[in-house]
Amino acid sequence: MVSAVLHLTRLARMGWVLAREDALLPAEYQAIMPAPLRLIGQLARLFARKGGGRPGQRLARALEKLGPAYIKLGQMLATRADIIGREAAADLSGLKDQLSPFSAAAAERALTGEFGAEAAQLFPTLPSPIAAASIAQVHKVVFPNGAVSAVKILRPGIEKRMAADMAAFAFGARWVERLVPFARRLEPVQFVDTVRQALAREMDLRLEAGAASAMAEILGADGFLAAPRVDWSRSGKRVLTTQWIDGTPLTRPDAAPVALRPKLAADIVRAFLASALDHGFFHGDIHEGNLIIAPDGQLWAVDYGIMGRIGPKERRFLAEILWGFINRDYARIAAVHFEAGYVPDKHAPEDFALALRAVGEPIWGRNADQVSMTKVLVQLFDTTEMFGMHLRPELIMLQKTMVQVEGVARGLDPSFDMWGSAKPIVERWVRRELGPAARGRDVVNSAAEAAKALGSLPQSLARIEGRLEALALNANAPMRRDWLNTGLLISCALALAALFYWVVIRPQA
Repeated sequence: MVSAVLHLTRLARMGWVLAREDALLPAEYQAIMPAPLRLIGQLARLFARKGGGRPGQRLARALEKLGPAYIKLGQMLATRADIIGREAAADLSGLKDQLSPFSAAAAERALTGEFGAEAAQLFPTLPSPIAAASIAQVHKVVFPNGAVSAVKILRPGIEKRMAADMAAFAFGARWVERLVPFARRLEPVQFVDTVRQALAREMDLRLEAGAASAMAEILGADGFLAAPRVDWSRSGKRVLTTQWIDGTPLTRPDAAPVALRPKLAADIVRAFLASALDHGFFHGDIHEGNLIIAPDGQLWAVDYGIMGRIGPKERRFLAEILWGFINRDYARIAAVHFEAGYVPDKHAPEDFALALRAVGEPIWGRNADQVSMTKVLVQLFDTTEMFGMHLRPELIMLQKTMVQVEGVARGLDPSFDMWGSAKPIVERWVRRELGPAARGRDVVNSAAEAAKALGSLPQSLARIEGRLEALALNANAPMRRDWLNTGLLISCALALAALFYWVVIRPQA
């Protein structure tokens, strides 16, 4: 009961802060709202402060007051200028790396708490932070040996505050799922739980260090993006030290030369797809504040607190769906959705293929500046509702990151070609995993598995014979011998059938 009251209080505070800043249902958007929402907005504005600035400024101010969980939402919205408008996106962009820092004393306490008496030796100086975000702030530290590093320190008490906010969200999601039948297919409880797990991992900088190290190897394979080296001796649960990257964050309008922007947009998309498809591991928080362009034109990705994973099956589904859109093969896209279980069996694949065609054809071959993503998203949402599709918890991070990646690419290059940029990576995966070489590899693997099974056949038959003898101990001798002969014949037949399947039938299936 007490926890429910606390959760309700937090949710009520959220509504109050948004209403107070006129960020709940802004007056500027009245004309496009249905009548019930217009009425709610008018009532909320009775409590709003006067002269609060533009809608984006008011929303940014409200989200910063509400705390880190809400700031994460603002960061994602800031990448989608095509949906919320360029002005609002620019107003929200300060949430990426321009928040208020915490005190130098609190930062020093964090270092001492992490490294004890060694803190003073490991960090002889700690300058003022050069960037502050929702979870942590970053200091540029020059060490006596001349090395320059980025030292990331978690905000004091951030774990407790984030946990309280996510508990309130989970409480609200449970009630939404109970009281709003329409929302159940969006799986609000599982959605919140997936986000909660990702944010909880972000609170342990040891995990971020491991992710950054792994991604340095993954990204190095193609070079579309790069990841900084980790200083393991100066890293722990609440402090992370990495190589300092000289460059300019993409949050600055003039960060990238105009001539270089189309390449950067394509590189970001390709880096994301290559890591997701080839390795099943990807940066889950790609926004302009986490992307730095160096003087030599190399793009660096930082902040590996939120990472995503997808399994082999999901990687194949993703590749085939993207490949289907690239080739306008809507029947294959539909078949993959049904094979994956994304669409209930009660619907016809042919009908779903037509719905996909209605989404894909208007945007095929068009650049980003010729496509209204708002309309596309609305149409996709209508399609998922029409076919009873539920949110897939295992794909939440992937879908969220894809939206961010496409938004960042659009911001760099308004005429960005999503399909053209994705094609080389998806085509590479399809050739490697579904082409002739892959089939030959499957045959070799199947033969190896069959040989292994055949090699263990004598031992298996010996064990079977021993068990049959034990069962026949109390039976007469002729019957016992018949049991043994029959059992051995059946075992041999099954073994040969299995061998025939693995070597001959399965590679051709």
